This record gives sequence, C-alpha cells and structure tokens, in this order.
Amino acid sequence: MTTTDAEALLRAVPMRVTRPRIAVLTMVADNPHSDADTIVSTVRRDLGSVSIQGVYDVLHALTDAGLLRRIEPAGSPARFETRVGDNHHHLVCRTCGAITDVECAVGKAPCLDTAVPSGFAVEQAEVTFWGTCPGCLANDN
Repeated sequence: MTTTDAEALLRAVPMRVTRPRIAVLTMVADNPHSDADTIVSTVRRDLGSVSIQGVYDVLHALTDAGLLRRIEPAGSPARFETRVGDNHHHLVCRTCGAITDVECAVGKAPCLDTAVPSGFAVEQAEVTFWGTCPGCLANDN
C-alpha cells in the first residue's frame, strides 16, 4: 500500500491523517496477520520515535474505524489485517504459527447455518482452521 492509498482510506472514514496512522496502516497492508509487537518494531524503524501506547492507540482507532480487522487465534497474540468487510476465515499452522486467509466455504455472511437463539442477529462467523503449513511439512520429511 502506498502512502497516498493510506491517506485516501483515512480521509474516507474520515480520520485525521497522521504519520503514525499512515505507517501502521501501510505496515499491516504489506504484512497481513502481523502482531502488535511486530507492528510497533516496524513503525519505530520507519518513523523513529513513537511510543508503544501510541501504536496501540492507532491500532484500536483503525480497527474501530473499520480499516483494520483484529483476529485472535487461540494461544496467539492478536493479529491485524486490512482485509475487512468480506467473509473470510483463517488457517493457522500449529508448528510455526503462520496464518493465511481461507475463503468462506459457503458464501455470504455469516456462512454458517446454525440455530440462532431468539433475539440474536448473527452478522459474522469466525472460523479458524488449524493444520501444518507446506514449509513445516517439508521440514518434517
């Protein structure tokens, strides 16, 4: 993602365009499924001085604005991605922790057919597939 693309996304929400917001949004777009520590390290390398809390505040604001999606695979720190608003799931490698996107097997949200308790309106279903990635499979041989 370019700086210009990030600026346009921020303005469309609308959010004030700041260097930390551009840096976080660009980093996550270029490195989907990154955890907060990785994002902080990369943003600090790009911008110099920025506080950990500042990056966490940006992650929270971008998530609230719908520009980032936060996922929390069991046993893993929260991860962030810019692929929002669609109906996809994730596949996590049990060996190395790599995460990849998986398209919904059924289609439109929430893509699972379940008995919904009275009064609830289901908007999204989160499915996490667990397995072993090709790299880890190759290392086992």
